[in-house]
Amino acid sequence: MKDSKPATLLEAVRYFSDPEHCRQFMAEMFWPNAEPVCPFCKVQGAYYIRTRKVYKCKACRKTFSAKHGTIFEDSRIGLEKWLPAVWLLVNAKNGISSWELHRALGVTQKTAWFMLQRVRLAMQVRSSDKLSGEVEADETYIGGLARNMHKGKREAKIKGTGGMGKTIVMGLLERHGEVRTMVVPNTKKWGAPGSMDTQYNGCSMKPEVHNEFGEKATQELYA
Repeated sequence: MKDSKPATLLEAVRYFSDPEHCRQFMAEMFWPNAEPVCPFCKVQGAYYIRTRKVYKCKACRKTFSAKHGTIFEDSRIGLEKWLPAVWLLVNAKNGISSWELHRALGVTQKTAWFMLQRVRLAMQVRSSDKLSGEVEADETYIGGLARNMHKGKREAKIKGTGGMGKTIVMGLLERHGEVRTMVVPNTKKWGAPGSMDTQYNGCSMKPEVHNEFGEKATQELYA
């Protein structure tokens, strides 16, 4: 199934319309080799009861579903609705509204709103693992363009050049891995003492950086 994951909306709708595909997808996402591991006794080797759509552990005899430990667990909404909703949200550049999701999945607007809140909250949760290997760090300024502001507003907000009046966002990119971003108060020593230490395993090192002219330089992260 790893080679047949849906790449387009049409493929996602077709694939996740089958509850068995949804269960297999969840199994491959959470368990090594798609072999279920009991969340209660941590023993591998539970078997699936098709009539009840749950797994039963051979050791402790407790039952659990593929939703266990996820944002879907305490919801009556099936995975055939949840997974396309997640696919739609993470593949929408500008996000989607609850009304758009309601029309796409055929659920009520209130249900679509509930689903979006769950998925958005899950996407905000950061991993506790630190980044490792080659990690690139940079900052950017987020905010409206000065030329698009009203003259009075521009004079009140813009009192300098560059990123004056904008929000500073620092980003960390693990080569071939994860991207993490955070808002920082300023760009002096990354503006947040310890923020790099909490995210990266090698902060005591002096990483190789490039200046604005593309020349290699060495930058101390902290004084």
